[in-house]
Amino acid sequence: MANLKYLRDRIKSVKNTKKITEAMRLVAAAKVRRAQEQVIATRPFADRLAQVLYGLQSRLQFEEADLPLLKQREVRNVGILVVSGDRGLCGAYNNNVIRRAENRAKELSAEGLNYRYVLVGRKAIQYFQRRNQTIDQTYTGLEQIPTAAEAAQIGDELLSLFLSETVDRVELVYTRFISLISSRPVIQTLLPLDPQGLETPDDEIFRLTSRGGQLQVERDKVASPTRVFSRDMIFEQDPVQILDALLPLYLNNQLLRALQESAASELAARMTAMNNASDNASDLISTLTLSYNKARQAAITQEILEVVGGAEAQA
Repeated sequence: MANLKYLRDRIKSVKNTKKITEAMRLVAAAKVRRAQEQVIATRPFADRLAQVLYGLQSRLQFEEADLPLLKQREVRNVGILVVSGDRGLCGAYNNNVIRRAENRAKELSAEGLNYRYVLVGRKAIQYFQRRNQTIDQTYTGLEQIPTAAEAAQIGDELLSLFLSETVDRVELVYTRFISLISSRPVIQTLLPLDPQGLETPDDEIFRLTSRGGQLQVERDKVASPTRVFSRDMIFEQDPVQILDALLPLYLNNQLLRALQESAASELAARMTAMNNASDNASDLISTLTLSYNKARQAAITQEILEVVGGAEAQA
């Protein structure tokens, strides 16, 4: 009977856990949709900013513009911005981006370069603090769906490090959202800005759809129309001054996009992890139920044998 009670309690416990994991899966799915809406909502501003920069580039050779954010220096110190999550229960999401950042740091060390970290997310902060790494700034408690204000705050710190020549290059390590079951840690150079990177190649945004009762992601190519400013257009300000004001906005927009992709990747990883946990719970419940039925049948059979044996002894 003790074994039967243990199995009943275990089945009940696993069922309760399955309810929790299923609820977490549904919450993560809803938040992924919100992340998608945020990406789409910020798209018009990014398109217009790209159009303006492209138009200015057609009127001005960026290489001739003496702008701090475009200045190429000899690289001795590199700042690494790592974007991770504040919480776990999202599969290998945090481990993958931390490992990618750590490998990049080893590559820089092998080249004889110094590096320092700017960390976003409690998981990355805890990991690198335990290893006594050089950390300039940390950010935790960001909104589940990152905002432009948060991206601007991080961008100001990176600009401060770069303009003060504390670092000669800033690299971003974040997780690129590919699909609900796939994401990839990537590295992007943020500073100095590359003039060629200000062109407007086809970009992608993800759209979460539902077909046949299953969630799936479609990535759409978005080509921003490029318009060349008229040659007789007169600027009230020097184009160089306009560029100097717009380039920080471009940097913040790049940061916001990376934060949004990372948030979507984390939520998708959590949704997948909770879905797998629910499936494993169902399998475990089936196995435990089978064991319970076998144990119950064995107990009943034993009782019948005891009753039959007692009757034969009395006869």
